[in-house]
Amino acid sequence: MKLLIADDEAPARARLHELLREVRPDAELVGEAADGETALALAREHRPDVALLDIRMPGMDGIRAALAMQELETPPAVIFVTAFDEHALAAFEANAIDYLLKPVRASRLRTALDKAAVFTRSQREALAQADNTPGLSVTQRGVTRRIPLHDILCLKADHKYVEVHHRDGVALSDASLKSIEEQFPGRFLRIHRNALVDPARARELRRAPDGRALLTIEGLALPLEVSRRHLPRVRALLRG
Repeated sequence: MKLLIADDEAPARARLHELLREVRPDAELVGEAADGETALALAREHRPDVALLDIRMPGMDGIRAALAMQELETPPAVIFVTAFDEHALAAFEANAIDYLLKPVRASRLRTALDKAAVFTRSQREALAQADNTPGLSVTQRGVTRRIPLHDILCLKADHKYVEVHHRDGVALSDASLKSIEEQFPGRFLRIHRNALVDPARARELRRAPDGRALLTIEGLALPLEVSRRHLPRVRALLRG
């Protein structure tokens, strides 16, 4: 098992390393990081099976790093190790295998690693090869899954994340709208600086009483605002 440790405190990283030697002597530590950006870069380079992530780190925090790691070709199983218990819900929304509070006990770390071992690299690769349908990785109710592009109704930027509205509900993606446009050129139509839609689902354009242009999307309960900049393209789409 290949492991990655990320914590902004060197003593905390040393303590985890010591515990790993005790509970998993066969494990290989492939990298240590003091922030989320470095952890993500190490995950890309070394493809660890498990990432042990602190949550509060400078720059990219552990939650964002975990979400970004889910976009990798072979994402690691994530175990959060933190001194704060108020982040538990967010941790599991980021698809964490387990959530350990400091000071970490050897028995809890062993249990968490046993759970993570279920998600071996060979299993993940087999799952990835089994489904070649183009899709976007998202997090929904604590589970990371891939939403097929043809199921996506629209994407809306919301602070740190992008809301992915699809046929079965709403999920979150850590990718930006711009990166999604670049990843799937021509697949989505930008109607606002904070919104992309499936052009095939555009149905009606109308004016609200306050003068805003609103676009009805098949499958969405509420219409979406269209900015002046993108209004001509939307009109051309509906006329065509």
